[in-house]
Amino acid sequence: MRRRDEIIMEYGTYMLVYFVSYIASLAHLHYISGILLILEAVYLYLHWVRESQNVTELRALFTLAWVGGQGIACLKLSRLQTDWNYLTWICFFLVYIGFGIGYEWGRKYRPDENKVQADRLFLCIVTLALASVLSLLFQRTGLGGISGSCSLIPAITVLYGKVSTGSGWKEKTVLVLANVTAIVIPVLRMSRFHLFFAVCFAMVTYIMVNRRMRIRTMAGIVLALLPVYVALTVFRYHDTVYLNSVFEMKYGRMPIFITQPYIYVANNFENFNCMVERLTKHTLGVRMLSPFFALTGLKRVFPQLTVPVVYLTKPELKTLTMFYDAYYDYGAIGVFLFAALTGVAAKWVMRIVKKSENPVVYLFYGQMAVYLGLAFFTTWFSNPIIWFWLILTGMMYWFTGHDKNKKRNGKQE
Repeated sequence: MRRRDEIIMEYGTYMLVYFVSYIASLAHLHYISGILLILEAVYLYLHWVRESQNVTELRALFTLAWVGGQGIACLKLSRLQTDWNYLTWICFFLVYIGFGIGYEWGRKYRPDENKVQADRLFLCIVTLALASVLSLLFQRTGLGGISGSCSLIPAITVLYGKVSTGSGWKEKTVLVLANVTAIVIPVLRMSRFHLFFAVCFAMVTYIMVNRRMRIRTMAGIVLALLPVYVALTVFRYHDTVYLNSVFEMKYGRMPIFITQPYIYVANNFENFNCMVERLTKHTLGVRMLSPFFALTGLKRVFPQLTVPVVYLTKPELKTLTMFYDAYYDYGAIGVFLFAALTGVAAKWVMRIVKKSENPVVYLFYGQMAVYLGLAFFTTWFSNPIIWFWLILTGMMYWFTGHDKNKKRNGKQE
């Protein structure tokens, strides 16, 4: 357990900077308000990375995404942005404090140490690749299907490469085809989200497994994907003129490679504020449980379980923060409790990944790292595909280590 004075110093600094940023915003000193939060986010990220010796430490990633993202939004570079309601400021504050409380006091967990079996990871890769291809075919023929499972393949391949003692040309050929499938399917579906997720997930997993990745390697991967990203944007008819008209930037000549990422961060916070000001009634769990209703089919039987209204500054800008649905269901209290539970889950994942010998724990870590690192982007845990991925990861965790569990149970008996 860390010393109390260290915790007070870290979060006390954040509280002070947050209060000053709020005052600056009230005085319409938006640049000062935003820069203060951005600098605080960078400072805390570097502090916790230095302390943990891990650039993907979950609390550090969440801090950079949430506090830094809010700072970017506070710059108010778009005419779509307005001064936030005081309740919005309180909710954003409760998110970070709640996460911190949950993270600091997350209970200890002692996992089983499971035997690693590379052939089972290989089977998981092949199964996911085949399932993804079949799902794509079903969608093309109008029969429906669950998409997105291919996004897990690159990360699982990283784990396979770590635990495998060697593979022949047949196995390598299958791995190459499976990973090509994981890239091609998002391109065919014109899904920048799944492509981005697959790459980020694999990079985080690689960093955790190998504890090192050169900056130039990461930069090379990003540069290699930029043409694909641009092509997908063009194919979706998102040209520069269209995007500038949608974003309504105050400085009309700002380059599109700045305005697009800016609005994808800033407007999510604006959408949250829009909901705070317009919402008249909380839905008491209906939105956050929508994955359960969707996966079980209850949504078709009881249409009233669907909450169609999403409060947005503009119809084209539909991305939200991770805590949007928590407020929609239970208000500020829901935001705080959900953030605290997220902090507990993050600490639990940090502990289990250090003790377990089952390589699939890195998939749990990688997913959590992406979700926290993009906390400003979408309501991750209210998305059916996220629940599906977590359930799928749990099944793979059991599959790769159930023999060891059986032996341990036999010894105990």
